[in-house]
Amino acid sequence: MRKDVEVICENTKERKKLKPGLNLLEISKAFGLKLEHQILGAMVNNELKELDYEVYSPKTVRFIDITHADGMRMYQRSLFFVLQKAVSDVVPGARVQVEHSVSKGFYCEIEGMYEPIELPLIFGIGDRMREIVAEDLPIRRDKVLTKDVVQMYRETGHEEKASLFETRATMYTSVYYINGTADYFYGCLVPSTGYLKAFDLVKYYQGMLLMVPKRSNPVELEDIVLQNKMFDIFQEYKEWVEILGVSTVAAINKQIKSKNTSELIKISEALHERKVIHIADEIYNRRDKVRIVLISGPSSSGKTTFAKRIAIQLKVMGLAPHTISLDNYFVDREQTPLDENGEYDFESLGALDIDTFNNNLVDLLEGKKVDLPKFSFETGKRFYDGTSLQIESNGIIIIEGIHGLNPNLTPLIEPEKKFLIYISALTSLSIDGTNRIPTTDNRLIRRIIRDYKYRGYSALDTISRWESVRRGEDHNIFPYQEEADVMFNSALLYEFGILKTYAEPILREVPMNVPEYAEARRLMKFLNFFTRIPDEEIPPTSILREFLGGSTFSYK
Repeated sequence: MRKDVEVICENTKERKKLKPGLNLLEISKAFGLKLEHQILGAMVNNELKELDYEVYSPKTVRFIDITHADGMRMYQRSLFFVLQKAVSDVVPGARVQVEHSVSKGFYCEIEGMYEPIELPLIFGIGDRMREIVAEDLPIRRDKVLTKDVVQMYRETGHEEKASLFETRATMYTSVYYINGTADYFYGCLVPSTGYLKAFDLVKYYQGMLLMVPKRSNPVELEDIVLQNKMFDIFQEYKEWVEILGVSTVAAINKQIKSKNTSELIKISEALHERKVIHIADEIYNRRDKVRIVLISGPSSSGKTTFAKRIAIQLKVMGLAPHTISLDNYFVDREQTPLDENGEYDFESLGALDIDTFNNNLVDLLEGKKVDLPKFSFETGKRFYDGTSLQIESNGIIIIEGIHGLNPNLTPLIEPEKKFLIYISALTSLSIDGTNRIPTTDNRLIRRIIRDYKYRGYSALDTISRWESVRRGEDHNIFPYQEEADVMFNSALLYEFGILKTYAEPILREVPMNVPEYAEARRLMKFLNFFTRIPDEEIPPTSILREFLGGSTFSYK
């Protein structure tokens, strides 16, 4: 007879001896655990597991609900599966395409449907989703030989998904089932459809918008926020990758296997350069009025390199660009506002000396010579070292920072004198139709590499700070992104094959005994989908060089 096993529940700080073979749902009941919201899964020795996971040896368990980032991902993935099930029930043989996150939801289309999806069909799919949820159907997971998964998708006409699994070096693959409907999902799902009571499906442009609960208050759905410019930039990139035939990971891997990597890099970089030139043209065409270019975007978007490339193009056109760093306008440390935890909030607009900044800009635009401040991060004090600036009649000021699109940053500058640019890595690649690649994963992997190489931070450090970084972006950047005159997508088609080589050894350093191990493991699993690409052909002016090194730009 097997001995009882010790289970430590981190939620209650209790230890219990339990009989081996209990699953996590049974263990949560043994501890009498109730979270604020329904338990969706658990971290078992800092690895995310589904509630049917059975425990046979001592474990430390932390149960999670939808307010946890991994809990929200579980909920969203499971909703995608229910949506796919509903689409295939209402339109037999059809498959959903979860395209991208926009307007606080997920924009979806139906594969092969080139006409707009009309309201009656959306209502029918939404009603079928609600029926599936009401039936509380189990979501079952089986380990299947990968070669059988390839055959399954090939027999059902899904060649892209078949090709994806052919490139994976795994013997078995997890396949999920809802009442006979099978699909693969990158990551864990909830136990049954009855867990997914909060959602909605509404018409959006040519397709549908799947609305999900608020993470902070899961009984409410996110409010739809119109993001027409963001949607347009996503769609433009999506159409471009579809024309090239590289809209999925499998297609990218196929290009690499076919020795077409060089062309893939050249095409991606050429698109960037074309967009930079187009934006510079727009600024030049408004040169009679525009005197200040403000660039904003979330962390690791490539703002600094983009600003330098824009400056070069403006010089080509005969303008005289000058860069001003917002970092030099921080208030002295003791004047910095505090966040809800009593920590210095350096990402708050109040952390900047707005008055001095605006007075300097006004003087510069009037042709006056201005002594520019510097800020010491070591002492937390502002100082002056004799650096001054006076701009020419054809001069233009370039400023990049998280508050660039916030009108409260430059209240003394007339709107017509400002040109606003939003930049982010808005990848339109997907693993497959129901497994999208979040843009935040792209940026996080970039940041892990850059922090490790240039700032002395481990992957553990970067991952532990990421939630705070994201909160700052939600508050200071995303509310203003639609104010931009133009948007620039800094994602590169080939970059995950490059980032994989740099990121994997850094991620492996995250120890198993810390909570951040779960995120490191998730990212490594994600990178496993990509075939490696050598970095020799990446141009020295590429945005990617900002993170990898080897750039010909100076970032001091």
